[in-house]
Amino acid sequence: MTKIAELQSQPVGSRARGHSRAALLAAMLVVASSLTFVSLTNQETSAATAKAVTIKKVTAKFNVDTPYAAPEFTELGTWVNSSPLTLADLRGKVVLVNFWTFGCVNCQNTLPYVRDLYAKYHAKGFEIVGLHAPEFGYEKEIANVRKAVKSDRIVWPIAQDNSFKTWRKYKNGFWPSFFFVDKAGNVRYTHIGEGGYDNQDAVVAALLAEPAPKTAAT
Repeated sequence: MTKIAELQSQPVGSRARGHSRAALLAAMLVVASSLTFVSLTNQETSAATAKAVTIKKVTAKFNVDTPYAAPEFTELGTWVNSSPLTLADLRGKVVLVNFWTFGCVNCQNTLPYVRDLYAKYHAKGFEIVGLHAPEFGYEKEIANVRKAVKSDRIVWPIAQDNSFKTWRKYKNGFWPSFFFVDKAGNVRYTHIGEGGYDNQDAVVAALLAEPAPKTAAT
């Protein structure tokens, strides 16, 4: 360490140059420390991002051991967002048959995820058919159904199942229920209630990746 007396004995210009060199060295150390911090931070961010991507990668898990032909829609009422459809019309597409009713809180809670599935996969050959099966009298009114469809930003086909005839053909008993149908028209995966969204996404992706069914020879 340079003593005060020694500094005082040095010419003014010499002391100034010494201070300048010291200040420059200090600044260089600060910059080097900052670059090291940024580098470590970027490495940590990259590692965290890679970990997040790995966590999000989900292998589809199917729960229908023996796929079966999805029951055809039966005696449905008014359609919203579409002209009347049949599963035969949709052969070659992956279809989600969703039983719901607009007054059901659990149905409401699943809507953002159903909306995401539609936005992500519709252009790739995925369709949703929402079968509106009313729990209460006011849910039977088509005006109320149309209002709910608009306010909830539902853009996929919706059909009234006021008679519950299609509901019964699917042996359903819950709101909401989800039946995932492959390109050949077979039920491959089912889900009741909320949750399981990552697997549902993976199921749709896996079914879309399957080859289209062979058409019967004419």
